[in-house]
Amino acid sequence: MKLFRNKYKQLSLYVGLAIACIASFIFVFHNASFYDRPIAKVIEVEIIDEMQVTDFRNNKDKLFTQRLVAEMSNGQEKGQRIELINEYSDSGAYDQKYKVGHELFVLIDKNISNNQVLTGTIKDVKRDKYLVIITWVFIFTLLIVGKKQGLYSVVSLIINAALLSYALDVYVQNSTISLVLICGVTAILFTVISLFLVNGINEKTYAAIIATMLGTFASLLITYLVIWIAAENGLRYEEMQFISRPYQMVFMAGLFVGSLGAVMDIAITMSASIFEIYEKNPDVTSKALQKSGMEIGKDVMGTMTSILFFVYVSGSLPMLILYLKNAAPLGFTLSMNLSLELARALAGGIGIVLTIPIGLYTAIFFVNRKRARL
Repeated sequence: MKLFRNKYKQLSLYVGLAIACIASFIFVFHNASFYDRPIAKVIEVEIIDEMQVTDFRNNKDKLFTQRLVAEMSNGQEKGQRIELINEYSDSGAYDQKYKVGHELFVLIDKNISNNQVLTGTIKDVKRDKYLVIITWVFIFTLLIVGKKQGLYSVVSLIINAALLSYALDVYVQNSTISLVLICGVTAILFTVISLFLVNGINEKTYAAIIATMLGTFASLLITYLVIWIAAENGLRYEEMQFISRPYQMVFMAGLFVGSLGAVMDIAITMSASIFEIYEKNPDVTSKALQKSGMEIGKDVMGTMTSILFFVYVSGSLPMLILYLKNAAPLGFTLSMNLSLELARALAGGIGIVLTIPIGLYTAIFFVNRKRARL
């Protein structure tokens, strides 16, 4: 009977999610009337001009001019046609080629008479339908692979995103509050909510939470001391030049949040591994747990630090190519584009390395504590 109820609950959950998925698709494909900004759907595309340009290094690129005919989807002009001009290049770095079916946010020219065809300029692309599609693919993938834990992961992600949005809003509205302090409080909430939701309330989760906090704060402290001793030499803050707040504090807050995910992953890996070994063999000694835990830590340490490096550096690839293509010296290019990214990766790597012994001994402590109660 209990098994039947569990199956019924799972079926009800999947049916509910399927209904929500279909409803969200229907809504997002017919929600233009909910937008205040004018939206037009492209129905005709014509290339009216094409030219080739060459830069000072003899690199060639093509520039195209499109004439678009679109139909207004909302507002007083709904149903009317509008002509738009779009210029784009082969590289597509700062422009985009539009096709039939694309929905665009437009700015309508007001100096036209009633009998003229509407004209205007393109401001942006309406992308909410693509966001909804990839979101549901992500959710169903988590549910299929992780089942119950996958559902809790989705809930945890939503809560954490809301917390981060609220924390940043608090900082924007109250510039006197330290962003590092706000991110510190938020990181604690992230950790507690995520681990309790995914792993439940138990000793394994307690150990992972403590290890995550100790590893993250230790990593941030060591990074801050190194930056202070080195007087920030080698760090290029040019990418933050438009921020009206202290960029050093923003950078440290980014280190905090960036290293938290990797540290949390290592902490729960160490805690779960130690408790799994103990549950399979309750008579295992603390020394054996320590030896096994260190071997597990060594195995995951290299891959996690590599992941951090690739994640941070990947975002700088377009700028690296741009600098190198324009004959910028290699050292200058790396310094300008990778100094902050490498600092973030190194800070996260320090957190990973520190969390391995911290997570190991914290988990062993809770294992011994559990033994003492039996």
